[in-house]
Amino acid sequence: MKIKHVGETAGQRLARRAGGSSRRLLAVVSAAALVALGVAAGSAQAAYSPYPVSFSVPAAVLAAANPTVPPPGSNNWSCKPTAAHPEPVVLVHGLVENMADNWNTISPLLADNGFCVYAFTYGTVPGEAYLGGLTEMEQSAPQLAAFVDEVLAATGASKVDLVGHSEGTVMPRYYMEFLGGGAMVDKFVMLTPIWHGTNVLGLSTVESLGDELNPTVAAFVNSLIGSACGSCTEFLTGSPFLQNLDAHGMALPGVTYTDIVTEYDELVVPYTSGILNAPNVTNFTLQDQCPTDFSDHLTVPDDPTAAQDVLNALDPARAKPVPCTLVLPGVGAPVPPSTVGLAP
Repeated sequence: MKIKHVGETAGQRLARRAGGSSRRLLAVVSAAALVALGVAAGSAQAAYSPYPVSFSVPAAVLAAANPTVPPPGSNNWSCKPTAAHPEPVVLVHGLVENMADNWNTISPLLADNGFCVYAFTYGTVPGEAYLGGLTEMEQSAPQLAAFVDEVLAATGASKVDLVGHSEGTVMPRYYMEFLGGGAMVDKFVMLTPIWHGTNVLGLSTVESLGDELNPTVAAFVNSLIGSACGSCTEFLTGSPFLQNLDAHGMALPGVTYTDIVTEYDELVVPYTSGILNAPNVTNFTLQDQCPTDFSDHLTVPDDPTAAQDVLNALDPARAKPVPCTLVLPGVGAPVPPSTVGLAP
């Protein structure tokens, strides 16, 4: 198991680019960057493929305009797993995202490589269909459980593989540890995981100080945050939610985990919170694999190097070397590679 670049450098990695947390907030910046580069949003499509595969964040932003439409290649309920890919793949999006924008790259790529792929949006609040993951993760986990049961019933499989991003790496742990989901999961691939919590903008430090100095005020502030985003305080380092998860096990026996992190993660702070040392966990840092990969937290699901890591983790018998190309935060790959896919 290889782990590199565990220190925070370069001005806390470009000051962590403390921007907005939704891809829609990146739309204007992303589009402007593409114009400045003088290139179209990158997309690549293998000749055999019925689904175009885009490595472009702006394309994912546009997909969010239809948040109830599954991403390309997903939710074919007549799909039957093959001997090569016996487990259907369930995609679990991140905070303030939905199935459409989070999986605009991974879903068609998996389908083109012979996987049965399924996606859903969880944790929405009344009147807001675009932003998922807002409710407490204890409330979202039963939605995942019900969706996995539906996938297993439709496909006849006994287990699923999970691919999650951000909150989609944390909430499934509750499902696996408290709702019996551990017995239903074979592989769990995590994009920008949050094993040890995040201290983004110093919030976990502020919360700890508030608890020590004035617990009543701290509880009031937490209740205000929780009223808008029930899951938000659960991510913070040392939160009761994470302590409860950790007490019941981290890397569960019988599940194979793959962590994919980026040094330029501005929301998982430090980014090494996504690394876990355990016999059944493999850790990848994108910059170890490709020094011209500058993906931030929200760009990783559209990153070609990360995409190949996902394929390799789900089908190690047909793994291929990862591509290395320029990847820009909030943009993706201006010149997409044509080599992402499984070996014949």
